[in-house]
Amino acid sequence: MLVSCIVAVSENGVIGKNGTLPWRLSSDLKRFKEITIGHHIILGRKNYEDIGRPLPNRINLVLSRKENLKIEGCEVFSSLENAINFAKESGETECFIIGGAEIYKAAMPYCSRLYLTKVKAEIDGDVFMPSLGEGWTLERETSFPADEKNQYSTVFQIFERSLKNG
Repeated sequence: MLVSCIVAVSENGVIGKNGTLPWRLSSDLKRFKEITIGHHIILGRKNYEDIGRPLPNRINLVLSRKENLKIEGCEVFSSLENAINFAKESGETECFIIGGAEIYKAAMPYCSRLYLTKVKAEIDGDVFMPSLGEGWTLERETSFPADEKNQYSTVFQIFERSLKNG
């Protein structure tokens, strides 16, 4: 099973502000939905609470340190490894890490594909993308200008890497 990260990041590394996305990018939201629909998504509890509901047509796997936490419409796990194993044992072909920052950092050793939206602006924010680590190769890239539905110009990129442990 492929473990992938999907994230939008500003030029200065911002991925969030005050519990929300700090931009309005219709094309990025559409891309996120198209890529993740029908798959397992793994997210942290704080990210889940910021979204406020399970994302439809996906299997939502929420990570939390809170014991015995139950979230309707979600599976809750105390470890990233357990969530990844759940997705794998469920027959998933590609599961997606969707944040926040702590989850991205923990997941980087497992990720072999990265769907990155580069937001072409310096953005004020309070949540930053951790280091991606080494070994990534750019496979595809498409640029989009800002318009009435997209506050900033963006670049959609897909990176791949081979993991040493398989």
